[in-house]
Amino acid sequence: MSINVAVVGLGKMGISHLGIVNALEDFNVVAICDSSALVGDVIEKYGKLHYVSNYDELLKMEDLHAVIIATPTTAHEPMVRKALERGLHVMCEKPLTLSSEESEALSLLAESKGLIGQVGYHNRYIGTFSEVKRLVESGAIGKVSHVMCEAYGPVVLKPSKPTWRGKAGNGGGCLYDYAAHPLNLVNWYFGRPEGCGGATLKSGFSAEVDDEVYAILHLQNGITCNVSVNWSDASVRKMTTRISVWGEGGKIFADRQEIQVFLTGNGAIPEGYEEGWTVKYITELTPPVSFYLRGEEYSAQLEAFGRAINGKREGWQNSLASAADTDATIEMIRAVAFGGEAMQAAAQPARARGFVGRLMGR
Repeated sequence: MSINVAVVGLGKMGISHLGIVNALEDFNVVAICDSSALVGDVIEKYGKLHYVSNYDELLKMEDLHAVIIATPTTAHEPMVRKALERGLHVMCEKPLTLSSEESEALSLLAESKGLIGQVGYHNRYIGTFSEVKRLVESGAIGKVSHVMCEAYGPVVLKPSKPTWRGKAGNGGGCLYDYAAHPLNLVNWYFGRPEGCGGATLKSGFSAEVDDEVYAILHLQNGITCNVSVNWSDASVRKMTTRISVWGEGGKIFADRQEIQVFLTGNGAIPEGYEEGWTVKYITELTPPVSFYLRGEEYSAQLEAFGRAINGKREGWQNSLASAADTDATIEMIRAVAFGGEAMQAAAQPARARGFVGRLMGR
């Protein structure tokens, strides 16, 4: 079935999704939607795509099967809910919402209607990170004891007038926008954490949101996890995500480029690996996609979305339920970080005290 889809939100991610989905055979882009008439009119004129300025009017279109939502996070919950109530499949950018309770409710709504709800955690479609999951589940390193998830990037390197990503309460900041990605991988491998033992959110260049995130998570089965994320790191050229996993039978380290595996021989050694170090590269671990624009993973997630809508769920990731796990993990970190900072408020600079107070509703 050719899936009639509309792309909602024509910023960086919306344009990216539009460029990819417009080239995929499973989809037929029937409309674009954005509050900016300037952007919408230009794409309508040169892209020959129907522009609708109002989301509610878009949802009234006949023969619409799915929407791709790439708007600011605060708009996700009402937009996703309305689409699901209309009977539409939904692909939504991350994080799903600012509340795990709301995300879980959306997940239940999608399930009750038999609809596909997917969230844009594209790292799950990167071959090195999916290989980590396969190796852990195969018992290659035996019982896992500790995990470290990291992400670094040069997003905010000087004080500047913020977009919505730099405003408190809008889903901006390093925790929501950056840390969500490695946290989602941890959720994929080990489920929702049982708690957070300590957390710190630091503001450097940003006036209202956090630029650095450091936390200790308690995962299921006694596994601990260190979180280290900084989007004000000038030492990297672009976002760098890393996962390290230690077990009684070895260690796994992975980033977007390669996976390094050290096996002691105490676990089950998978085919293609050996005792000691084995290194595999992204080029041998990532399946080909039908259209390449900015990375195979971005195309792969939309291809999987289309297959799932057409009843082929094998390889499909990033359900609304799994996104709710990440939202809950973020809430754990925020709760511990703000509780600790509140006790130290008297010693903080005025700007930091205001930041914490606004986010705690004071």
